[in-house]
Amino acid sequence: MSLSNDDLIAAATDARANAYNRYSDFAVGAALVDEHGRLYVGCNVENAAYPLGSCAEAGAISAMVQEGGRRIARIAVVGGSGEIGPCTPCGGCRQRIAEFAGDDTVVLAIDDSGAWQEYAIASLLPASFHLP
Repeated sequence: MSLSNDDLIAAATDARANAYNRYSDFAVGAALVDEHGRLYVGCNVENAAYPLGSCAEAGAISAMVQEGGRRIARIAVVGGSGEIGPCTPCGGCRQRIAEFAGDDTVVLAIDDSGAWQEYAIASLLPASFHLP
């Protein structure tokens, strides 16, 4: 089964609906496809110790790794609003994505209007840190 970008965006949008964002009121959902074509989703989860929350991308990546996936083929991140525009991953999540990305990994960033941008992870995190 091959998931289209629209399928991936819909899965990220559905995940976003489950975000626990009572402190920031900024909901984010993520959905990714691994090297086997399997789908994983995540949403942001905040808590009162604000820096200890987790990002949607981190949740989706953790689910992928737990199931044996090791490469992100594509990832969609839904967040932001019309005034903010499409929500790109934060710096920490850019590094998380890069850890499991190949040269052809695509990052889709989507906002409330449904507008989206497509990026290569290398353009979002140039000269990223990698161990040999």
